[in-house]
Amino acid sequence: MTLTSAHSALVALASEGEHHVDTHESISPFMTGGGALVILLLLLWITTRFNRDR
Repeated sequence: MTLTSAHSALVALASEGEHHVDTHESISPFMTGGGALVILLLLLWITTRFNRDR
């Protein structure tokens, strides 16, 4: 199998099927990022409360 025929086979395989993005409409990236930021800040606050002696 030559490089050209392998490339053609991969292009044909990639072009088959439906082209859609697997994202859910109810999940907002801003809510996800904001929630992660709040959780990380909470963990940082808890960590600094336990390490007062340093």
